[in-house]
Amino acid sequence: MRPAFAVGLVFAGCCSNVIFLELLVRTHPGCGNIVTFAQFLFIAVEGFLFEADLGRKQPAIPIRYYATMVTMFFTVSVVNNYALNLNIAMPLHMIFRSGSLIANMILGIVILKKRYSIFKYTSIALVSVGIFICTFMSAKQVTSKSSSNENDGFQAFVWWLLGIGALTFALLMSARMGIFQETLYKQFGKHSKEALFYNHALPLPGFIFLASDIYDHAVLFNKSELYQVPVVGVALPIMWFYLLMNVITQSVCIRGVFILTTECTSLTVTLVVTLRKFLSLIFSILYFQNPFTRWHWLGTWFVFIGTLMYTEVWNHLGTPRSQASKKDKEN
Repeated sequence: MRPAFAVGLVFAGCCSNVIFLELLVRTHPGCGNIVTFAQFLFIAVEGFLFEADLGRKQPAIPIRYYATMVTMFFTVSVVNNYALNLNIAMPLHMIFRSGSLIANMILGIVILKKRYSIFKYTSIALVSVGIFICTFMSAKQVTSKSSSNENDGFQAFVWWLLGIGALTFALLMSARMGIFQETLYKQFGKHSKEALFYNHALPLPGFIFLASDIYDHAVLFNKSELYQVPVVGVALPIMWFYLLMNVITQSVCIRGVFILTTECTSLTVTLVVTLRKFLSLIFSILYFQNPFTRWHWLGTWFVFIGTLMYTEVWNHLGTPRSQASKKDKEN
């Protein structure tokens, strides 16, 4: 029952989270910092109350290690959200972030000296080609939109390139953080809830450097049209409602993934998260009418087929949980 409940939380929470994020960035593309701050604050307060026991519980992993992890996590979160302000469309944002397997493999080879089978290299090649196709076609769209004015077109393309650079940096940094986290868990054991709390609580002072931008967008949010919240009957600016729902659904999404990681194999978690991303992508294209050509669809299928190949799903179908866990560890 718990795995089914967790899958429900992931699909309901994560898909809804992407919807509210797109509603926010379509109105104010530069609102990434206030969104990140709100998410961090909510999870930090929740963790302080229920995980840290109001600060009375000592961490199992020394704070100095969390300081390193937090620096990486804070950087990844801010850069990923800020990339949406650099001419990066939401579908490309989702596809690009689905390329985490590439970054994980590259850093695994360089840092951990891992070696993989030809089959896994092939699957990663498919993901790489898929992301390249989507990125290339998006570049053509950016330049064609501003073709009437050559200077505007060049400027838009430069900002788009910066956005791609930001996403690439965040992808590699996220993979490096995963490797660092893996080494910590081997040394001190898994403490996912604790890590979740410290990863969101310790970076909060860093938002002081973004305070001006956060305040400016708070003022813009206050000026948005009023929205009557159903059931509650309270009226508030609609942008604050979108932000509140984004924060709540983010928490639901994270909790669902956490339950999945404790109840299911890593393969199951990968499949659920991959399918969730695919559904979010389709919804973003259909509901928000984001431009998406046949080439984009081809690239998307390459990414998701490559991801499924990497997990070797067909080898695990019908495999008992204990045996599947053993195979995951071997891979």
